[in-house]
Amino acid sequence: MPRIALVTCRPGPDISEDRDLPGLVRALREAGAEASAEVWDDDGVDWARFDLVVIRSTWDYSWRSAEFTAWAERCGALTRLANPADVVRWNTDKRYLGDLAKAGVPVVDTRYIAAGDPLDLPDDREYVVKPTSGAGARFAARYTPDEHDTAVRQLRRMHAEGFTAMVQPYMRGIETAGERALQFFGGNLLHASRKGPVLAPGTPYDQRKVAHPGLTDWTPSLADTALARRALAFVPGRPELLYARVDVVDDEDGQPRVMELELVEPNLFLWLHPESVPRVVEELLKNAAG
Repeated sequence: MPRIALVTCRPGPDISEDRDLPGLVRALREAGAEASAEVWDDDGVDWARFDLVVIRSTWDYSWRSAEFTAWAERCGALTRLANPADVVRWNTDKRYLGDLAKAGVPVVDTRYIAAGDPLDLPDDREYVVKPTSGAGARFAARYTPDEHDTAVRQLRRMHAEGFTAMVQPYMRGIETAGERALQFFGGNLLHASRKGPVLAPGTPYDQRKVAHPGLTDWTPSLADTALARRALAFVPGRPELLYARVDVVDDEDGQPRVMELELVEPNLFLWLHPESVPRVVEELLKNAAG
């Protein structure tokens, strides 16, 4: 009987509900596995007893990224961790977009502002400010050039809390073509979905947002799929990824660009795609068996 842990975090006022978790645990048990949901920072969990530990909804990691990556290193030394700890360390810092850009992958143009850097912001277009370590649009906001002072206050608050900021142009293609999420499992495209804009004008950066507004099932284009595969091909070390989500938006020319490459704890939206559950279970059992 394979022993599989699906890793989550403790509930809290700023933590979204993982709608996939109960059903996935149940489906694994029905398939013959010993499956359970475990909290990543629970010191009472013996990670070595599991054949496979799968990071699923550790959605508090951005508050404690150093602690979380250290846990991943420890857990990965005891058992098989998916995705691997070196992937976790690289992907929890969104400066990976710079790595992809250097490799020639079309990504959303991104500039990084660390503490002590000049607080230069665009004066000719709408833009987005968000942290390099974040989830669920936390500490993210959309600004026009005449909101410069408000954006600077956000930068100073983020730097005071230890975050590096990233500045990107606001991608207006989201308002027409949406943001598309292509989900991969076991190296194959599993399903895709599309959502509307997360950041409304004037929404404070420290206000909680709806992370996936208007989420619907979606059939990805050949261009979206090709871009997603291209991005995954440039993950350092070409590791074997159990799961991945590639978020894609259109630029001003209508061409897809990578918004985010989610390799740590992406929401798989299995509740929206119940037909994918058997494929996920099959892949998890195969990985648990080694």
